[in-house]
Amino acid sequence: MKSPARVLLAGVATVATVGALVGCSAGSADEAGASGKVELRVATFPPGADAAAYEAFATQEKQFEEANPDIDIIGVEYEWEGPTFAVQLAGGSLPDVFTVPFTDAKTLLENDQLMDVTEEMDELGYTDSFNPIILDAVTGDDGHIYGFPRQAYANALSYNRELFEAAGLDPDAPPTTWDEVREYAKKITDATGKAGYSQMAINNTGGWQLTVGTAARGGRTQTDNADGSAESTIDNPATHDVLQFLHDLKWVDGSFGSKVDLDWGSINQEFAAGNIGMYTTGSDIYTALVRDFGLDSDVYGMTVIPVEGADGGPLGGGDIAVMSPTIDDQTKAAGVRWIDWYYMQKLLDEDAAVQDAKALADSGQAVGTPVLPVLSQELYEQSLVWIEPYINVPRDQMTGFTENIWDQTPVGEPKKSTQEVYALLDEVVQTVLTDQNADIDALLADAQTQAQAILDQ
Repeated sequence: MKSPARVLLAGVATVATVGALVGCSAGSADEAGASGKVELRVATFPPGADAAAYEAFATQEKQFEEANPDIDIIGVEYEWEGPTFAVQLAGGSLPDVFTVPFTDAKTLLENDQLMDVTEEMDELGYTDSFNPIILDAVTGDDGHIYGFPRQAYANALSYNRELFEAAGLDPDAPPTTWDEVREYAKKITDATGKAGYSQMAINNTGGWQLTVGTAARGGRTQTDNADGSAESTIDNPATHDVLQFLHDLKWVDGSFGSKVDLDWGSINQEFAAGNIGMYTTGSDIYTALVRDFGLDSDVYGMTVIPVEGADGGPLGGGDIAVMSPTIDDQTKAAGVRWIDWYYMQKLLDEDAAVQDAKALADSGQAVGTPVLPVLSQELYEQSLVWIEPYINVPRDQMTGFTENIWDQTPVGEPKKSTQEVYALLDEVVQTVLTDQNADIDALLADAQTQAQAILDQ
């Protein structure tokens, strides 16, 4: 089963903190060890997820343990954050099975911090199922595979249908150009006093979303050389246009809002609270908005991100299910079985897809959130047919995305020192949003020099 060429390149700066163990297992660690079962600590949800999410997970845990009676699943709250992830990994405080964004994978591979799963991937028959470009993100220089790509998505434009209506805008006709985004944002602010448009700016997310805007306008912030090195190309017209767009929203139109220090979590909270009209983020965000931030599904809308020029496209996103190389062979074997059951089978097998969808739907969790396939578009669309009776996501409010995303060509994230450069670009975004007289040209020239120094290390 080969994937078609038009499949998303994945990678995103989301969030990574690990919380306390959650009550997903009946016995304590000592009891589990005494029972002879293999204890497997697996990532669940970010802190703050609603009780229904854990009810669904408990159902899935029970199903897995019935099929694998020698394994005791212990759920661990987990959320990826760029600034703290490396410390947690080095300190051994992560679960045995966790997820990382594609942007982090190459650095982890270079530092020998991921478990080799080449043999297991081959035995399960997945190696030839993934799009080769996606599989490359988890392939080391030795040709071995170090993780299972589990989900992909494109950056999209999320919007509040209720605020659209309050501003006299048609929520079924979202903006299709950046000029229209600016126009709609001002109308929303003028009518409601809320931020018509907002954007992430801290904890590496400012650099991520600046790169999203650059790609959408046909630019690139980094290019790869044949010898494996990379060249910073931050100082380009597209990136300048993004910063000018943010400047004008903030300082000319007054439609950006007062909060200029938002990251992934806080911007989702503000949006779910009805304080933001539009923002850009991954197309899979609906699940987290409902599960973790209490979004009213009736107000949600999503469309494709506006693209410009021959090279414009939505920046890709996604993550990988991985394990630490420090776990023992028994735990590794258990981890592979969990990854296969929890993440992969529902992408390939009708019975597994239906079982997963039913468990989620019965607990009131989102089923049918738009993503892009890590395998093939054909199989992804078939899976939607399999789970159709359980889909509870208001996909009719997302047709701007679902009907148009296949006409856009996804753009992969910069491959080298991605998070370090994103952190550098945070400062550029924050300067433009806090200094009305910021010199955009000078900021870009300086950022390019600093980024090149990082890339040359």
